[in-house]
Amino acid sequence: MRAARITLIALTGLVLIAGTSTTQAFHDGGVAECVGCHSMHNPNQGGGAGSDYLLNAFDESSTCLDCHITTSATPSSYHVATDDSLLGPGMAPTQRTPGGDFGWLKKTYTWSPGWDPSITFSEEGHTHGHNIVAADYGYAFDPVNSQAPGGTMPSALLGCESCHDPHGTARRDNTGAYVVPAVGVTVAPIIDSGSYDDSATPAAGEAVGAYRLLAGKGYGDFGLGNLFTVDPPMAIAPGSFASGGYNRTEAATQTVVAYGKGMGDWCSTCHPQFHTGTAPGRFIHPTNQTMNQGTPTVRSIYNAYINSGNLAGTQANSYLSLVPYEEVALTWTELQTLVATNSAQTTIPGPDDNEFVMCLSCHRAHASGWEYAIRWNPESEFLTYNGQYPGSDTSAPSQFGRGRTSAEIQAAYYDRPPTVFATYQRSLCNKCHAKD
Repeated sequence: MRAARITLIALTGLVLIAGTSTTQAFHDGGVAECVGCHSMHNPNQGGGAGSDYLLNAFDESSTCLDCHITTSATPSSYHVATDDSLLGPGMAPTQRTPGGDFGWLKKTYTWSPGWDPSITFSEEGHTHGHNIVAADYGYAFDPVNSQAPGGTMPSALLGCESCHDPHGTARRDNTGAYVVPAVGVTVAPIIDSGSYDDSATPAAGEAVGAYRLLAGKGYGDFGLGNLFTVDPPMAIAPGSFASGGYNRTEAATQTVVAYGKGMGDWCSTCHPQFHTGTAPGRFIHPTNQTMNQGTPTVRSIYNAYINSGNLAGTQANSYLSLVPYEEVALTWTELQTLVATNSAQTTIPGPDDNEFVMCLSCHRAHASGWEYAIRWNPESEFLTYNGQYPGSDTSAPSQFGRGRTSAEIQAAYYDRPPTVFATYQRSLCNKCHAKD
């Protein structure tokens, strides 16, 4: 596939692997069936003018979506995009993966503010995330940003394969080190996915795949100079589909993904200016920095903050999957334990002294219900209004709902009831900043 084109990066793209460790697996850490994506003598069976790489679809991302798009009205294992048939007016994308549903890219909202009904604002669908190019499914490149924000990679070439290595060449051996096969080099064979808390632990002479088939060192577009120079980030997701796994509603319990070290460095491959302390990036929110800074520290604010006006929380109950962080100091085994222990709990511990702020603390990797793939509404004063989500079907001022129904807003928060938040909930920036 297009291993030589890595383009505008998904902030930490997480195209989800079909199935878990030893069951239901198609990509088991990259060891997939060639015929699932390629046809030797009849490529592009879905029509069109044909494509490179003997693909079964028109382009790389369409090939991915042949399996990863769904008409399911509920979250369903490895699906990361909702079919257009379920994206009509007032209808929200149905999948709840940690990386988000690409269907939000198809949702454009318009509204008139309460202070002047003659004014019309518009929030285009393409503002909601990474605009992959998948012609068979109506996904097109970003019409505004010709290059990756904070970088130079051309958006017209963005696809799933920009962040994910479809052949899963990077692998983690029994020592925890990442290795990439090359001509003349012997590496351990992949035995399992490596993405989940129930993935196998490799023994000597064995390896598991990189998290979500994320690109490793040496993967990229040599012609454009966008070559990954860092290892894939560490992370573990809940793997059991019997209990919903990583793609499930968070109406009652939160989905815990244990993000280990390396997220920010990996994202910086295509967004380098967001990761520098000098111009032009000096006014950009810091990442890859410990939460134990400031007075009071970011960590102490995070652990105290429950919702607007309520700073009576403790580390024992403060975790919020809408504002995750890096578990920098934990080993693979510890990350697996963290996921297995906490994903079914109603209260989950927050950070200690070793966690980092990362790109995914604020953004989803694929797309979200809000602009810039932010996990919460970044453009309104209130996330809830008078105890309700402020949709177009409520009495809240229209500028707070921004053209959405209250059901769409609840879906964007992965089905959390508004009672999780304060009666008048302000921005979740306040989870880390003492301004609320």
